[in-house]
Amino acid sequence: MKIEIWSDIMCPFCYIGKRQLETALAEFPESEFEIEWKSFQLDPTITPQSGKDVYTFLAERKGISVEQSIEMHKGVVERAKSVGLEYHFDKAIISNSLTAHRIIQLAKTKNLGDAMEEIFFKAYFTEGRDLNDTQTLIELATKAGLDSNEVNEVIENGNLYLKDVESDITEAQEIGVQGVPFFVFDRKYAVSGAQPVEAFVQTIKEGLK
Repeated sequence: MKIEIWSDIMCPFCYIGKRQLETALAEFPESEFEIEWKSFQLDPTITPQSGKDVYTFLAERKGISVEQSIEMHKGVVERAKSVGLEYHFDKAIISNSLTAHRIIQLAKTKNLGDAMEEIFFKAYFTEGRDLNDTQTLIELATKAGLDSNEVNEVIENGNLYLKDVESDITEAQEIGVQGVPFFVFDRKYAVSGAQPVEAFVQTIKEGLK
């Protein structure tokens, strides 16, 4: 079974959805699954905000206090905790995810897409790493198994893998993706959002019939 996942590494529900799917897949040890990550940007217009955390950024954008912003995020922090993830929005630095998506496209050519997604998610939501920073991106990408020179070339040349990212986003629009995460199973079934594990299990069962 092939599973395509439209996702943005800046999306807190995408990391949660990844964990939910992984838990569901563990219930099918006899089956083979091919996972393909697809690029999606929740906000392609965002400018890098190095040094500005999520709470502060969203407070300014929505015209609310930082305390209100923290309160708004409590639910997602608890949801993340329920699937074994630690979210630290007070450390998460606002970034434009385009360069990271281009690096993920490079990783996909070497069957390292899933590893790269996991590392970027953890770096952003848990570790508070700055994904605007070139050296940070190179360090994280080499951790996934990529060559540092290749990664640096992708960072320096904004056109490398750009068409792949744009193609994924166009495809998402064509099939009616309104938000992420969005999971497509063998081009027959879809799950929208970070649904409970059981929703994934039922969809996979249906697809394997």
